[in-house]
Amino acid sequence: MTDFALSPLDLAALLCSRVCHDVISPVGAIVNGLEVLEEEKDAEMRGFAMELVKKSARTASARLQFCRLAFGAAGSAGAAIDTGDAEQVARGLLADDRTKLDWNVPRVLMPKDKVKLVLNLCLIAAAAIPRGGTISVRVSDPEARHIEVEAKGANARLASHVPQLLAGAPENNQVDAQGIQAFYTGLVARAAKLALTVAASPDMVRIEACPAAVLAGAST
Repeated sequence: MTDFALSPLDLAALLCSRVCHDVISPVGAIVNGLEVLEEEKDAEMRGFAMELVKKSARTASARLQFCRLAFGAAGSAGAAIDTGDAEQVARGLLADDRTKLDWNVPRVLMPKDKVKLVLNLCLIAAAAIPRGGTISVRVSDPEARHIEVEAKGANARLASHVPQLLAGAPENNQVDAQGIQAFYTGLVARAAKLALTVAASPDMVRIEACPAAVLAGAST
């Protein structure tokens, strides 16, 4: 472990950059579609533009709803989040024609940090299978003492810097907007008093979270 730490201002700025990066593409597509609708007279082109607007609006909404739970202060009045809400936003963002989400999480009010951890691990898993595949999410019990997120797909792999960022030890003691999500995931895990381990094999990446004491006992 390292003594590296981001200032609160830098952490907030980098997370905002990440959210803006995720949303700007579908929002830009909505703007383009509306411009076509305003100028185009051809019925076929107008139909295409309307479909673009609808699809992009759904994408932007899904990404914002996901980010609200994964990064934001959703449900800040309490200390728990309904895992049904987490499943809904995860499916909205991750499940598509190429990717299947296998969600095995009890429907309960779960501690907020652990729900955020599950969702952020899902993002990392999705990035590990850019060609699509299956993301499996398993949580042991309502207290989420053991979380496992696994990605299976062609050429599944984590970027080399991700394990270091999860551990809070970024290379050269620097974190940019591209790496902030993995770094934030590590922060959330430690806030939840969980330690992360990463395993990989051909076409599979698995990240597990469990109490640090459990890992220490397993290694002795």
